[in-house]
Amino acid sequence: MNAEKGLLIVFTGNGKGKTTAALGMAMRAAGHGMPVLVLQFIKGAWPYGELRSFDKVEEIELKPLGTGFTWTKESLDEDRRLAAEGWEEAVAEIRRGRYRIIVLDELNVVLSYGLLPLNDVIETLRDRNPGVHVVITGRNAPAELIEIADLVTEMKQVKHPYHDQGVKAQKGVEF
Repeated sequence: MNAEKGLLIVFTGNGKGKTTAALGMAMRAAGHGMPVLVLQFIKGAWPYGELRSFDKVEEIELKPLGTGFTWTKESLDEDRRLAAEGWEEAVAEIRRGRYRIIVLDELNVVLSYGLLPLNDVIETLRDRNPGVHVVITGRNAPAELIEIADLVTEMKQVKHPYHDQGVKAQKGVEF
């Protein structure tokens, strides 16, 4: 079989590397001259490494949509509003087909916090433009998403310096 189609790809699990794998795919696609959109649903409150790097890559548009660590806030109202705005943009671009790959970074986290209605997300992904690859990252991918995905990789944490040795997050490694 030689048919090409836009794939739905999910990187999930408790291990490190979900966003890194998705951004690696973005770089690979950019190397082929393919336009890529990266929507980061959680990140956005600080100047992190990938934000700086992708400013230099013409084929990749990276947009931070969040305000940081959702799970540390008392109220999720702002995060809910930002997630809805980001999702509107994602839906428009998934339907439009201008980008060959769209990365929805940390969308699984947004879904696990109930910041977006899962049924709407699943419906949009099922009806996506057939020429667009959609890559979704984050822990706790919902079973409904795993079921409709073409490729699912679960990152499993075996050993981590922060959790196992108390080593702080490292520039260039974690952010």
